[in-house]
Amino acid sequence: MPSVSTFADLGLEANILAAIHDVGYEAPSPIQEQAIPPLLEGLDVIGQAQTGSGKTAAFGLPMLQYVDPSDPEVQGLVLTPTRELCIQVTQALRTYGSRKGVDVVAVFGGAPIRSQQAQLRAGGHVVVGTVGRVKDLISRHALILNACRFVVLDEADEMLDLGFLEDVERILSLTPSSRQTALFSATIPPAIRRLADQYLLDPVTVKVRAATLTVDTVEQFALEVRPREKADRLVEVLEAERPEQAIVFVRTKVRCEQLFRTLRDRGMNVKALHGDMTQGARDGVMISFKEGRLPLLVATDVAARGLDISGVSHVINFDVPTSPDVYVHRIGRTARVGRSGRAITFFTRDQRRDIQAIEKHAGAKLAPWVKDAHVAPTSVRAKPRRHSKPHLSKSSEAPPHKLIVAGGRATGLEPSDVVHAITAATGLDGEAVRNVRVLERFTFVEVPRDEADRIVELVRGADLDGRKLRLEAAKV
Repeated sequence: MPSVSTFADLGLEANILAAIHDVGYEAPSPIQEQAIPPLLEGLDVIGQAQTGSGKTAAFGLPMLQYVDPSDPEVQGLVLTPTRELCIQVTQALRTYGSRKGVDVVAVFGGAPIRSQQAQLRAGGHVVVGTVGRVKDLISRHALILNACRFVVLDEADEMLDLGFLEDVERILSLTPSSRQTALFSATIPPAIRRLADQYLLDPVTVKVRAATLTVDTVEQFALEVRPREKADRLVEVLEAERPEQAIVFVRTKVRCEQLFRTLRDRGMNVKALHGDMTQGARDGVMISFKEGRLPLLVATDVAARGLDISGVSHVINFDVPTSPDVYVHRIGRTARVGRSGRAITFFTRDQRRDIQAIEKHAGAKLAPWVKDAHVAPTSVRAKPRRHSKPHLSKSSEAPPHKLIVAGGRATGLEPSDVVHAITAATGLDGEAVRNVRVLERFTFVEVPRDEADRIVELVRGADLDGRKLRLEAAKV
């Protein structure tokens, strides 16, 4: 297919193009350029792309183009593995469909089902939902998919990891056989391939190379600071840079809360995002940031995993990332879909080797930051993870291992319960307990691989509100 330079060249209609212009998108990303034309032709598509590649617009714009706002029935369904991704996709689709008057409803667990039923009764041309909540609403006859013409499976490999594929197949079986189906996944393991073979009709496969993140226009800087002066230097940088939206990354939850308070007390419009916040508070912060109402966010890496925001102009590494891979993924939060971005990394004198490791891994030189400085934007390339990934000389992490906890939503288990049980029994920092996923009858949690056996031994049998906690290492 010949290269294109604008969204108009892809065949999108005027009101969709106007909405794209409203959010400042300038040029389609590779996955958008490849996926939008076949989807507009009505073809099924398999898209292999990482988070941050622009895949939400890749499937969302064609779907919204074919939605008829005068028809009150559900015409599009997007299935997501997590509530964070559900919220993220919903906000994006509402923005893209705003000029056309498309109503997008989000349905996910952990929120009152009655209010979601009421939203569906009031309308909903497109429904974005987590697998479990969609299945529940279907069983209650609150979600009718008889007229659903467009179905998207987003991050299908995550659904596989969480054990959702059987429920996904059940939901697909309740949609019209004439539907158009798009499947997006970072990887295509055999189970996902079998799902595609069964439920997609002669799909077109489009792929964005996983080895290169779509961060092609980032100006990268480093700033040496004295430890006691870091907060003051951050304020100086923010006042000089005047970012449209910025994420300031820190290493721990305690540091996140301290820096948030410092910046707030300096009169800045800022919020914190970390793992000790309630899910409702985290959702509120994420939505405010994604809608552009919040210009500055202080976040830990774990809490920011669900963020995929096109409007971020700056990423500031207040703490040096724990590995070069983390650096690449952090600064991948900016320079989305045709925008340019700036990344500034603070470091102390004894962290110079860490900066050199980042430069080697990312394939880019970090220029010294001074006010009004500019450097040539560079691509950020992440090496394929066929072998062990490089770590920084300090504060390196063991690769994560998944544990399975007996109990889930049905028993009232909350993510914070799991985190607190593990940290209380083992003395681990809460930042080491990651990706807690509460399902109906069991829960997944990721911990450092070299700590997994010790955690299982120490936590098994721990008391949790009168219940004995049972967990085991996943056999992966």
